[in-house]
Amino acid sequence: MAIVLGLPKGSLQESTFALFKRAGFTVTCSSRSYIPTIDDPEIKCRLLRPQEMSRYVELGLLDAGICGYDWVYENGSDVQEVCELNYSKATSNPVRWVLAVPNDSKIKSVKDLAGKRISSEAVGLVKRYLKKNGVKADVEFSWGATEVKAPELVDAIVDLTETGSSLRANNLRIVDTILTSTTRLIANKKAWKVKAKREKLEQLKMLLLGALDAQKRVLIKLNAPAKKLEKITAALPALHAPTVNKLNDADWFAVESVVEECQVRDLIPVLRAAGATGIIELPLNKVIF
Repeated sequence: MAIVLGLPKGSLQESTFALFKRAGFTVTCSSRSYIPTIDDPEIKCRLLRPQEMSRYVELGLLDAGICGYDWVYENGSDVQEVCELNYSKATSNPVRWVLAVPNDSKIKSVKDLAGKRISSEAVGLVKRYLKKNGVKADVEFSWGATEVKAPELVDAIVDLTETGSSLRANNLRIVDTILTSTTRLIANKKAWKVKAKREKLEQLKMLLLGALDAQKRVLIKLNAPAKKLEKITAALPALHAPTVNKLNDADWFAVESVVEECQVRDLIPVLRAAGATGIIELPLNKVIF
C-alpha cells in the first residue's frame, strides 16, 4: 500500500531532496513537474508549497507531508506529527517569524503597532499575535518581497528569517520574535491508523532522523600500540564505547568510534600525542540509535 507523500517546493526543496538521498532515497523532479519520482514503490511523491501542505494532509488528499510547524500553526491543521526534522534551507537551526521595522522607526515594541499597517504572508499568525497583546492594527497579506515594503507601503512587516541577513540588507531591525519553527513530518490522522502506512512512515522517520544525526558526526579510525591503548581509548568519545580489534601484529590494535564532528579538530592532536597512528576521518550517511 503506497503512501502519498508531499514534499516542499521552494526554498526547502533542494535540502529536502538532499536529505532523502542521505536517508537512502533518490528523488528526482524536472523543473516543470510537480510529481517527483522516487526509487521506492511504496511511496508516491507530490511537490507542493509548504504553505498549503498541512491543509491537504488534514483533508486526506496526502497521507503525509513535510513542512514547517509555522504553516501547521498558521492553517490550524489537525494532523498527526510524526517527527521533528531539524533542517532548513541553509542550516540546521530553527527559522523564526519576526516583527521587523525600518532601522529609524519609532516602533520599539508590539504596543507601538496600534493603528499601524503590517504586511506578512502569515496573516493568521500576526492577527493572533496582536490579539494576544491587545493591539489593533491593519494586517495585509504579502505575496512576496515583504522586506521592501517598509517604510513606503507599510509600517512594519512580519517575515520569516533564518540568518537575518536579508532583513539587515534591507535596513530592517527585529523588534520581536513571534514564532520559532522547525520542519516536521506530518501525517493524516486516518492514514496514521492504517497499519501498513504507519509502519512505512515509521521507517521513513527512522531513516530521515538517522541521516540528520549523521550530519553532525564522523567515524574516526586509528591504530594504537598495545601499551598505549588504554590512554588512547580513554581520550576517544563514542556513542557507547570505542570498537577495538586486534591486528595481525599482537602489539597493535585497530580502534574506531563515532564522534561529534565539532570535536575532531581538537581530538586528533590529542589522539596523536597519546600514541595513535594512521588516524582516518570518514563522513557518515546515517546513524541509527
